[in-house]
Amino acid sequence: MTAETKTETAQATGSCCSPAGSCHDGAADVRIGAVTTVYQVTGMTCGHCEGAVAGELSELPGVTSVKAVAARSEVTVVSEAPLDETAVREAVDEAGYELVGQA
Repeated sequence: MTAETKTETAQATGSCCSPAGSCHDGAADVRIGAVTTVYQVTGMTCGHCEGAVAGELSELPGVTSVKAVAARSEVTVVSEAPLDETAVREAVDEAGYELVGQA
Protein backbone atom coordinates (compact mmCIF):
# COMPACT_ATOMS: atom_id res chain seq x y z
CA MET A 1 0.00 0.00 0.00
CA THR A 2 1.42 3.37 -0.92
CA ALA A 3 0.59 6.75 0.56
CA GLU A 4 -0.43 9.49 -1.82
CA THR A 5 0.14 13.18 -1.09
CA LYS A 6 -1.96 15.76 -2.86
CA THR A 7 -1.45 19.54 -2.83
CA GLU A 8 -4.50 21.50 -3.89
CA THR A 9 -4.52 25.01 -5.26
CA ALA A 10 -7.64 27.12 -4.87
CA GLN A 11 -9.12 28.18 -8.18
CA ALA A 12 -10.61 31.60 -8.90
CA THR A 13 -14.24 31.48 -9.94
CA GLY A 14 -16.70 33.89 -11.49
CA SER A 15 -16.00 36.60 -14.01
CA CYS A 16 -12.56 37.95 -14.82
CA CYS A 17 -13.18 40.95 -12.55
CA SER A 18 -13.73 40.65 -8.83
CA PRO A 19 -16.29 42.70 -6.89
CA ALA A 20 -13.35 44.85 -5.77
CA GLY A 21 -12.75 45.84 -9.40
CA SER A 22 -9.46 44.02 -9.91
CA CYS A 23 -8.85 41.33 -12.51
CA HIS A 24 -7.67 38.89 -9.85
CA ASP A 25 -9.07 38.24 -6.43
CA GLY A 26 -5.89 36.45 -5.27
CA ALA A 27 -7.66 33.12 -4.69
CA ALA A 28 -5.57 31.39 -7.37
CA ASP A 29 -2.38 32.28 -5.47
CA VAL A 30 -3.39 30.61 -2.19
CA ARG A 31 -2.02 27.14 -1.49
CA ILE A 32 -4.24 25.01 0.69
CA GLY A 33 -2.25 23.47 3.53
CA ALA A 34 0.63 25.97 3.37
CA VAL A 35 2.04 27.29 6.64
CA THR A 36 3.18 30.93 6.81
CA THR A 37 5.51 31.89 9.65
CA VAL A 38 7.07 35.29 10.31
CA TYR A 39 10.41 35.33 12.14
CA GLN A 40 12.34 38.21 13.72
CA VAL A 41 15.97 38.20 12.55
CA THR A 42 18.51 40.74 13.81
CA GLY A 43 21.52 42.03 11.93
CA MET A 44 20.02 42.44 8.45
CA THR A 45 20.70 45.91 7.06
CA CYS A 46 20.46 45.64 3.25
CA GLY A 47 19.39 43.64 0.24
CA HIS A 48 22.50 41.48 0.43
CA CYS A 49 21.57 40.53 4.00
CA GLU A 50 18.01 39.71 2.89
CA GLY A 51 19.36 37.49 0.11
CA ALA A 52 21.75 35.65 2.40
CA VAL A 53 19.04 34.81 4.93
CA ALA A 54 16.46 33.93 2.25
CA GLY A 55 18.97 31.72 0.46
CA GLU A 56 19.76 29.66 3.54
CA LEU A 57 16.13 29.30 4.59
CA SER A 58 15.06 28.35 1.05
CA GLU A 59 17.23 25.24 1.31
CA LEU A 60 15.24 23.82 4.25
CA PRO A 61 13.05 20.86 3.28
CA GLY A 62 9.44 21.85 2.66
CA VAL A 63 10.09 25.59 2.25
CA THR A 64 8.24 26.96 -0.77
CA SER A 65 8.78 30.73 -0.36
CA VAL A 66 10.94 33.14 1.65
CA LYS A 67 10.77 36.93 1.83
CA ALA A 68 13.21 38.84 4.04
CA VAL A 69 12.72 42.53 4.84
CA ALA A 70 15.74 44.11 6.52
CA ALA A 71 13.92 47.35 7.40
CA ARG A 72 11.51 45.39 9.62
CA SER A 73 13.97 42.68 10.70
CA GLU A 74 11.41 40.15 9.48
CA VAL A 75 11.55 37.01 7.39
CA THR A 76 8.32 35.44 6.15
CA VAL A 77 8.59 31.75 5.34
CA VAL A 78 5.91 29.70 3.59
CA SER A 79 6.31 25.96 3.99
CA GLU A 80 4.39 22.77 3.41
CA ALA A 81 4.33 22.04 7.16
CA PRO A 82 5.52 23.77 10.35
CA LEU A 83 9.32 24.03 10.42
CA ASP A 84 11.59 22.90 13.22
CA GLU A 85 12.77 26.09 14.95
CA THR A 86 16.22 24.60 15.55
CA ALA A 87 16.65 24.08 11.79
CA VAL A 88 15.47 27.64 11.11
CA ARG A 89 17.86 29.00 13.75
CA GLU A 90 20.79 27.05 12.27
CA ALA A 91 20.01 28.32 8.74
CA VAL A 92 19.85 31.94 9.95
CA ASP A 93 23.09 31.45 11.92
CA GLU A 94 24.76 29.98 8.82
CA ALA A 95 23.83 33.15 6.93
CA GLY A 96 25.52 35.19 9.68
CA TYR A 97 22.46 36.60 11.47
CA GLU A 98 20.49 35.90 14.64
CA LEU A 99 17.01 34.45 14.91
CA VAL A 100 15.15 36.19 17.74
CA GLY A 101 12.01 34.08 17.36
CA GLN A 102 8.62 34.23 15.75
CA ALA A 103 7.09 37.66 15.25
